[in-house]
Amino acid sequence: MGGLHAATAAEQAAIFAPDAKLDRLATDMKFTEGPVWLPEKQMLIWSDIPASVQMQWTKNDGAKFLRNTAQSNGNMLDDEGRLVSCQHQGRNLVRFEDDGEVTVLIDRFEGKMLNSPNDLALHSDGSIWFTDPSYGLEGKPSDIGGQWVYRFEPSTGKIDAVNRSLDMPNGIAFSPDHTRLYISDMGTIGKILIYQTPAVGEICAEPVGEIDAVSDGMTVDQQGRLFTTTQDGVKVFDSNGKFLTVLAMPERPTNVCFGGDDGQTLFITAGKSLYSVRCLTPGVIHQRKE
Repeated sequence: MGGLHAATAAEQAAIFAPDAKLDRLATDMKFTEGPVWLPEKQMLIWSDIPASVQMQWTKNDGAKFLRNTAQSNGNMLDDEGRLVSCQHQGRNLVRFEDDGEVTVLIDRFEGKMLNSPNDLALHSDGSIWFTDPSYGLEGKPSDIGGQWVYRFEPSTGKIDAVNRSLDMPNGIAFSPDHTRLYISDMGTIGKILIYQTPAVGEICAEPVGEIDAVSDGMTVDQQGRLFTTTQDGVKVFDSNGKFLTVLAMPERPTNVCFGGDDGQTLFITAGKSLYSVRCLTPGVIHQRKE
């Protein structure tokens, strides 16, 4: 069911557990995306986009239906531990409140409807950064007229386009210290661009580096290594873009996140399934602020 192929044995040994085994946790879905770990519930949530549902998985109960959505894609927790989701069909970002209500956080920029928010990442200042390619429009014209990357402040409702230079921005992630911003472009650029994270009110300057990989979703471990989803499997790079290893997959992976009771389980959405593999270094998992 897939295997590990290392650039060197030493680099391999530093990433995946010696007895690392790729486990398939659930299957028979339509197209899986957006895994996120909920530490307080010891639960994984992910999206099945065409089915317009979110699923949940726990070690004891396995995979179960969670809720209907407007084609949710990327998911994350905000700084209060609430689930925030990008929705293709809804063309918005929504927050699922503790009481079960759904709050639409943002669906417009400068008075025009967003395209189809795809993936998102939380900054240490509480702002939400998200990509907005046109995949979910399914050929319909874009109201905005571009595929951009945004910074959104939930506390004020302020939204800024921080990057308008990409073709089809998709996955997005911060380095552990939030000084670097990684954005994958699955369009004509076809690379992961590395930026110095722009300050509030500023836009992304020229990239400080790039990674030659067509990647969908991404995540980082506490050493700053970048785990990316590509047609070759889950490719791992160091913080500067040096290729380290690849985890081959039986289905093309779409997104990744760390979780488990020690943060060392890498969860992978791929095709119709959900997988996991053990790593030696914990990932960056957002905890609810006290």
